[in-house]
Amino acid sequence: MAKNLLIVESPAKAKTIEGYLGKDFTVKSSYGHIRDLVKSEDAIDIQNNFAQKYEVPADKKQVVSELKKLAREADIVWLASDEDREGEAISWHLFDTLGLKDANTRRIVFHEITKPAILRAIENPRKIDYNLVYAQQARRVLDRLVGFELSPVLWKKVKPSLSAGRVQSVAVRLIVEREREINKFTAEAAFKIVAIFGKGREAFKAELPERFAKQEDAEKFLRDCIGAGFTVNSLETRPTKRSPAAPFTTSTLQQEASRKLGFSVSRTMTVAQKLYESGKITYMRTDSVNLSDTALNAAAKQINSAWGEKYHQFRKYKTKSAGAQEAHEAIRPTYFDAHTIDGDPAEKRLYDLIWKRAIASQMSEALFEKTTAKIGISTRKEELVANGEVMKFDGFLKVYLESSDEEDEQQNGEDNTILPPLNKGQKLDLQEMTATERYSRPAPRYTEASLVKKLEELGIGRPSTYAPTISTIQNRGYVVKEDREGKQRNFRLLTLKGQSITKEEKSENTGAERSKLFPTDIGSVVNDFLVQYFKDIVDYQFTAIVEKQFDEIAQGLEEWTTMIRNFYDPFHKGVENTIEKADKATGERDLGVHPENGKKVSVRIGRFGPFVQVGDSEDEDKPLYASLRAGQSIETISLADALELFKLPKKVGSFEDKDMTVAVGKFGPYIRHDGAFYSLPKDIDPLDVTEEQAIELIIEKRKRDSERVIKSFADAPDVKILNGRWGPYIEFGKQNVKIPRGKDPQALTYEDCKALADAEAKTPKKAGGKRFVKKK
Repeated sequence: MAKNLLIVESPAKAKTIEGYLGKDFTVKSSYGHIRDLVKSEDAIDIQNNFAQKYEVPADKKQVVSELKKLAREADIVWLASDEDREGEAISWHLFDTLGLKDANTRRIVFHEITKPAILRAIENPRKIDYNLVYAQQARRVLDRLVGFELSPVLWKKVKPSLSAGRVQSVAVRLIVEREREINKFTAEAAFKIVAIFGKGREAFKAELPERFAKQEDAEKFLRDCIGAGFTVNSLETRPTKRSPAAPFTTSTLQQEASRKLGFSVSRTMTVAQKLYESGKITYMRTDSVNLSDTALNAAAKQINSAWGEKYHQFRKYKTKSAGAQEAHEAIRPTYFDAHTIDGDPAEKRLYDLIWKRAIASQMSEALFEKTTAKIGISTRKEELVANGEVMKFDGFLKVYLESSDEEDEQQNGEDNTILPPLNKGQKLDLQEMTATERYSRPAPRYTEASLVKKLEELGIGRPSTYAPTISTIQNRGYVVKEDREGKQRNFRLLTLKGQSITKEEKSENTGAERSKLFPTDIGSVVNDFLVQYFKDIVDYQFTAIVEKQFDEIAQGLEEWTTMIRNFYDPFHKGVENTIEKADKATGERDLGVHPENGKKVSVRIGRFGPFVQVGDSEDEDKPLYASLRAGQSIETISLADALELFKLPKKVGSFEDKDMTVAVGKFGPYIRHDGAFYSLPKDIDPLDVTEEQAIELIIEKRKRDSERVIKSFADAPDVKILNGRWGPYIEFGKQNVKIPRGKDPQALTYEDCKALADAEAKTPKKAGGKRFVKKK
């Protein structure tokens, strides 16, 4: 038996490390946390200084049993969980649960999974850092208390099955407030003047810095420019430079992988975890931009050999975040000479991004020559401005350019083109001048990446919490991430060419969204309730202060139970008061009165989601109800849109002596006929469907279905042999059954189908091996 037992969190990491250590070491995985707070209300003893009651879940009992046996047989047990608070807590849980002793237990940490790093860690063991454990306990206890006490309040005052969380509720508030800001925004139109001078390759654009609010003013400007002289009044050329971005932290990696690769925050962390565990990158949960001397030297060597010394510039980045730990490193490749790696496409792409960012951070600045030309107009006092930029030395841009968010683009939109050679006093030939009506835009909706950026700016959450927070608010149904189609909007375009001005009205698509975060109605109602009754919980400053207190506990500057007591006592009192005094929250909004019957029309949240109601429960006639459609919101729906909801379902005719009814369901509009459902294509408005169109859709669908059917059985209508995407298969009730190779689908009898279905039902599903439980 090996003298040493080394325990890590994941099997992938265990496999990598086992290759570096000799036969004296057994390396095993704990598969993440081995125990957690019990699910019941007595998990935390509030009166007894917040003492916690833990349990080993059923799926971890075998792992714990095996680790206990190996620990008893080993001379020394090495706890090598991750280096953050959560990792420290995992080491403490292992120490406690396995019944380890201080004398033969060593705690080690490393920032990268390489042989030198592992051996160096073993040479420098330490004890469990209980301050880090207490900080993690404080977070866990605080979040459990908030969840356990707030959720029942929401069940009683909003609707059943809701839940609240400290960081998640703040994230939802950001999204709700941004949505309301957008809904209140009124776009203002102004005319942008752009002139094109010169011809062919010598052509360039110049723009008027001011905009005209009125069409007549823009038109007058163009008229004044008919036959006017244009002269280069001034020409300023100055050198500028651009510096590379710092190496990745957790937050900046999540943002850039979203912008450049289209990854969700959780996908980025999953892929990064795989890269870390296989020894390809350093630890992926960090808020430090620091690089070790070893890394700096390795990067310099790569840059010098690939592009020469003029491309290298030594840089040490300092982390702005007060709570960051400089002993940690930024996310970087473990080996800079590995330009590419083996792995699946996602791993290769993320590694490439990390490698380029880290290398670029040690490269020279990019040098530019920026030219600004001011062009005078003989008939007007204003000047047109043309900007141009010429790259003199590419520097770090040879490798990498950081992307920007939509918000940054709106603020810093520059059009850097190359200007032709110009001289002061030079006369210019105007080819064309346009005045285009442009509308102001509201602040953009959050993407996952820009939400992470905002949370980090506000000091809310830490590297390990961004991904689970964003996943949680979507899983709870408070926020949806989706694409939305824009609307057509007309704009005016005036064009001066030669001696005449033409006027056109054009249209553009505006408001189209891609992978943006939208609050749901229930998310907005819960947010408003929490803001009204639990302002502290969703207060940005308070949430950031709590994070700072966790950091102070981790540094041994504050007692964790005192911090929790100071929070809990007033919070618990607020919970009791709210249950007793608060009204039920429905987000109800009166839309007006029904034009035909004069009854009140209102919209609110119900047990099964948002709905419109016509009439009151006190009325003689029962109220009418209609659920809102996808994309509609109780905050923005109009009376006209609400009344449209009552026009469906409606009968559109009959076919084969059976009614055809058009309605809207979860997956969009459809026609119901004789118990079957037929989806309506997007180009047909459900309110305008004709009897002929409905019949045509039914016949087409039946034809497609009949072409799918290879064989059916008169005595068993729920059994069919069908043509599928991957070839023929059996549909046996709700079970889809494979047809073995070599079997002729046409020759199969009902008995054959039943035998195949029974055999498949008895075959156990392939196990995916032991489940790796990711850290939250």
